[in-house]
Amino acid sequence: MQPSGQASATSVPIGSDADLAWVRQQVRQCAAALGFGLVQQTKLVTAASELARNTLVHGGGGHAEITPLDNGRARGLRMSFVDSGPGIRDLELAMTDGYTSGGGLGLGLSGARRLVQEFSVDTEPGRGTTVTAVAWVTQVPASRSGLG
Repeated sequence: MQPSGQASATSVPIGSDADLAWVRQQVRQCAAALGFGLVQQTKLVTAASELARNTLVHGGGGHAEITPLDNGRARGLRMSFVDSGPGIRDLELAMTDGYTSGGGLGLGLSGARRLVQEFSVDTEPGRGTTVTAVAWVTQVPASRSGLG
């Protein structure tokens, strides 16, 4: 899983609500360029939106790194959200569906995890948090003859 030689990571600062829109736009553009279908793009943008908001609200801001991937067999997208905030005290609890520390729906981390193929959280109280999500382009089923 090496980054593609044709494109490099894009770093997007996350310091305001306006930056959240910029992250979503960058993820959508990169996903489309890699060949993700519309449903996959929407899942990636949704995951990125949740993780970027967590970076801003709970981590006090930080940045997102959006990296196209090419492992020789498939193309994908890695999104890392990095902050230097207080970290996550109880990661197991934070990954539980319905858990919220800020009055939201409680779908942030657990919901984002379900939208991608690979998901990891590196956190330590007082050191900040890095959440990394990876998705791979899945093949579109061949159209059935007679339809269309």
